[in-house]
Amino acid sequence: MSNEEIFAYVSNHPAGRVKVAVADIDGVLRGKYISTEKFLSTARGDMGFCDVIFGWDMTDVAYDNATYTGWHSGYPDAKVRLDMNSFRKIPWENGTPFFLGEFIDGAGEPLAICPRQLMHKVIAQAADAGYEAKCSQEFEWFNFAETPQSFAEKGGQHLTPLTPGMFGYSILRSSVRNDFFASLFDELKKFDIPLEGLHTETGPGVYEAAITYSDALTAADNAILFKTSVKEIAYKHGILASFMAKINENLPGCSGHVHQSLWQGNTNVFHDATKPHQMSETMNHYLAGQLYCLPHILPMVAPTINSYKRLVEGAWAPTTVTWGTDNRTVALRAITGGSKSCRLETRVVGSDTNPYLALSACLAAGLYGIKNKLTLQDATVGNGYRDERNGRFPKSLDDANHAMKNSTVAKELFGETFVTHFGQTRDWEVRQFAKVVTDWETKRYFEII
Repeated sequence: MSNEEIFAYVSNHPAGRVKVAVADIDGVLRGKYISTEKFLSTARGDMGFCDVIFGWDMTDVAYDNATYTGWHSGYPDAKVRLDMNSFRKIPWENGTPFFLGEFIDGAGEPLAICPRQLMHKVIAQAADAGYEAKCSQEFEWFNFAETPQSFAEKGGQHLTPLTPGMFGYSILRSSVRNDFFASLFDELKKFDIPLEGLHTETGPGVYEAAITYSDALTAADNAILFKTSVKEIAYKHGILASFMAKINENLPGCSGHVHQSLWQGNTNVFHDATKPHQMSETMNHYLAGQLYCLPHILPMVAPTINSYKRLVEGAWAPTTVTWGTDNRTVALRAITGGSKSCRLETRVVGSDTNPYLALSACLAAGLYGIKNKLTLQDATVGNGYRDERNGRFPKSLDDANHAMKNSTVAKELFGETFVTHFGQTRDWEVRQFAKVVTDWETKRYFEII
C-alpha cells in the first residue's frame, strides 16, 4: 500500500487508534496505542518515546551501570520514527492498524543501540558488498494450559503442559487443541507472518514453526512479531506460551535457528553445483566468517543466563564451534540441495533471542568472512559434540559477555557504542542471577550443611 492508502485506512478505521511498538535490547516489544490524530501528526516526522526502554531490563528494573540513560539523565524522551513499510492490520483486534518504529538521535541519524537500526546497518553492509540477504528464523516454544494469573499464583512451578509426553511431529497431539493450532496458522497469515510449517516438537506441549523466507529486515520483523503474536493468540485460547531457551533440565531446549543466504538478483550466490557440497566460494567464506566470529559475539545469539543451559551435549543444541553438511550436531548446518534452497542454518541461536540482534550477528559474521576471504576448514563428519578443533562455546553468559566486551572483532562488526551498551546490559543480567538463591541450592544445602 502507498502511504496515502495507509493514511486513508487509518483515518477511516472505526477504532480511532493505532498500535505502535519498538524493540528493546532483549527483543521485548514495547508499545502503546495512540489516537488517529496523533498518528497522522507524527507519521511523516517522529514521535517521542521514553528512553527508559534502553535503561531497564525485561522486568522493568532500572540498570545501575548503563551510560546511555539512567537516573543521571532523567530518562528523557527519545525520538522514534515509524516505518510506514511495517504497516499491518491486527486480525485479532478487528484490523487495528499497527506500525513498528526505530530510534533516531537528535540529529535524525540512526541510534547506535537500537536493535532495528543495527539490522539496517548490517543489511546496508551486505548491499555495499553487492548482496541481498534473505533469511528466516524458526522457533520452538512450550505451551501451557495456564494464564498469567495462574502462573503467578503457582510461582512458575508445576505448570500444566498443553499436552503430556514426548510427541515430536505428532498428528495425534496437534489435534488435541486444534483450535489453537489452526488459529496460529490462520491469524499469523492475516497478520502478514506466513508460516511454511507448524508441528509438534519433542517435549510436552512444544510446537515448532518455520516462518517463510524473505528479505532480512522483513524476516527480523516477522520473527519479533511472531513471538508476541503467538503469546497474544495463546492468551485468547487460555494458553501461556514461553520462548525460554530451557524450561527444564530433563527436556530439550527451544531453538531459534536462523536460515540465511545471499543473492544477486535471482541468483543464490551460495550455490555452485561444480564445487564440493555444491557450496560456492562465497558460501565457504561466509561460513568461515561465522565460525571465526561466533565466539566473539555469542551473547547476541545466546543472550540470557538460561541460554547456556540449552547448549549442552545431546539435547539437539550445539556445544562446539563446528560446521557440517546436513548435520544437526554442529553449530552451523549447511543445507545445499538446490540452487534456490541452498542456505546456512545457524543452530546455536535460541528461541530467547532478539531477532534483530540474532540476524544481525549471523549476517555480519558471514560478511566478515567474505570481506577477509577466510578459509573454511573441513566439515565435521558425524558427532559434532566430539569435534573440538575450534574449541567449545562458553558455558555461561558471564564468560561469553566478557569475550564480546573485549573483542575488537565485535566492535568492528557493530560499533563500540553498541557493544558497550549491550555488554552493560548483559553484565546486569549476570549480576541479577548471581545474587539469587535458587531452588537447587535450597534443596541441596538446606539440611545437609
